[in-house]
Amino acid sequence: MNLAEWLARRAALSPDSPALMQGARVVADYRAFAASAAGIGGSLSSRFGIAPGDRVAILAINGTEYLEVMYGAWFAGAAVVPINAKLHPREAAWILENSGATIVFVTSELGAAVAPNLPPACRFIVDLGSEEFHVMRGSEPLPAPLPRDRDDMAWLFYTSGTTGKPKGVMISNGNIHAMTFAYLADVDAVHPSDAALYAAPMSHGAGLYNVQHVLKGARHVVPESGAFDTAEILDLAERLGSVHMFAAPTMVRRLVDAAKASGRTGEGIRTVVYGGGPMYFADIVEAVEIMGSRFCQIYGQGESPMTITALPRDLVADRSHPRWKERLASVGTAQSCVEVRVVDPDGIPLTAGETGEVVVRGAAVMTGYWNNPDATDRTLRDGWLWTGDMGALDEDGFLTLKDRSKDLIISGGTNIYPREVEEALLTHPAVREVSVIGRADPEWGEAVVAFVVLAPGESADPTGLDAHCLDLIARFKRPKHYRFVEALPKNAYGKVLKTDLRAMLEAEAAPNVGEDAR
Repeated sequence: MNLAEWLARRAALSPDSPALMQGARVVADYRAFAASAAGIGGSLSSRFGIAPGDRVAILAINGTEYLEVMYGAWFAGAAVVPINAKLHPREAAWILENSGATIVFVTSELGAAVAPNLPPACRFIVDLGSEEFHVMRGSEPLPAPLPRDRDDMAWLFYTSGTTGKPKGVMISNGNIHAMTFAYLADVDAVHPSDAALYAAPMSHGAGLYNVQHVLKGARHVVPESGAFDTAEILDLAERLGSVHMFAAPTMVRRLVDAAKASGRTGEGIRTVVYGGGPMYFADIVEAVEIMGSRFCQIYGQGESPMTITALPRDLVADRSHPRWKERLASVGTAQSCVEVRVVDPDGIPLTAGETGEVVVRGAAVMTGYWNNPDATDRTLRDGWLWTGDMGALDEDGFLTLKDRSKDLIISGGTNIYPREVEEALLTHPAVREVSVIGRADPEWGEAVVAFVVLAPGESADPTGLDAHCLDLIARFKRPKHYRFVEALPKNAYGKVLKTDLRAMLEAEAAPNVGEDAR
C-alpha cells in the first residue's frame, strides 16, 4: 500500500485539523496538506515525467515543505531520496548520481552549492522557496495515490559504508508500515492532539517518524529557526503542549542542561525518543530527574530503521527493579516486528550474557542495498541482517551494546566512517599515513581523532589539514583532534592496530596536539 494513502485518509477524516506548523503558526490543515501533496504528485507525473519507482531527491534543511514533497513523491509512486543537508556538495552529487534521481528539491543555499556538480541524469532542480514550487502545489492533483505494493521501495536512505562510499538502503512501503506499527506497539502512543517537533534533521529518523503522526492526525511542527535551539524548543513546547520529538543523545543532554539552567522541567514535552548513538548512563538518569518520565529509547539502523529494540518510558523511568541500572544501560528489548539474536561468527546463537554480533530479521529489515548485490549478500544472510554491532542479551531479552565490529564513529547522532576521513587526509601531500578512530566525548558522544604520520621532510598543522578536509568531505566528518605520530602501531600483516590507538588515548591525560572545541 502506498504510504500517501494515510495522508489521503486523514484528510478525509479530519480535513480541518491543523497539520503543518511553522513554530506556533499553522500553515496548513490536513485538507490543504493533502491537496498540496496531490498537486506536487500530479506535477511530478505530468510535467516531470516521474513514474512509479522513480527516485525523487530532497536536499533541504528542515521545513514543512519537506513533508509536502515527501508525500507528493509518494502520491506519484516514487521513492524519496533524503540527502543529509550537512554533506559536502560533491557527496550530495554522488548520491544524486548513484540513486538515478531525475529531480531534486532544494533549499536555496544548498541548491546553489550542488548545482555545479549536478549529474546529467538529474535534469531538474526545484527550489522550495520558488514560484515554481508554489505552482507545483496548485497543479492538477492526482485523484488518489498511485498503487504501490508492500515490497516497492519508498525510501532510499544513504548510509556510509566501510569502503567510504555510501550505500543506498532500500526501504519498502512494508518496511515503513512495520516501523510505524512497532512504534505504536513498543515505543509510544500517538494522539491527534500531539505535535511532532522536527528539531533533528528530517533527512534521517526524525523525518521518517512523521508517518505515525500522519496516520493519527497529529500536528507537524518545524521550529522557526529550522534548527535545534534548546530555548526555542522549551518555549515552543509550553505553547503547543503534547510535543513529541526525536533526538540524538547529545541533543538530549543539551536540552536537559538548558532545562536545568532555567529551572524548567520540560513542560509541554510529552515524549523524547532518543537514539542514533550511545547515551551515557549518568546523562539519562539526570534527564529523568530533571524532566521526568518523558524519555523513550530506540535502537535501529538505516537497514532496519528505528526498529531493532526499544526501551519505553516506564522502563527508562523505573528505579524499583533490582536490575534497573543494567536495564537502563541497555537499548531495551526486541520490537514486535523483528527477531533479535546475538551470534558468533558462524551465526550460532550465543547464550545470555555472551557477547557477539547482533543480527535481526523481520518485516522492518531492508530489501537490500541499491545496485549493490555484493554488499547486500554480505549483510543479509539467510534472512538475517548482520548489523556489525556487538552486544549481549540478558535472560529477560534486554540487549546491551558493547562495541561495533565496524569502525563506525557516531558523533552527535551522525554516522562517520573512519576510512572516508582517512582517504581524504591521505590526498594531502604532507600526509604519509593516517588512522582515524573515535574517542568518547561528553558533548558529542564520540569525537573524530586522526593519528597522522607525515612524509619525510614535510610539515602540516591542524588548520591546514582542516582546510584540506573541507574541500573533500562534509564539515561534521573532519577530525576534531589531530595527533602527529612517528609511526602507527601495526601487526605482522601490516594492519593498523586501532585498539592500540584507543588504548593510547585512554592512557593519556594531556590534551591532544591540535585539540580544540570545534
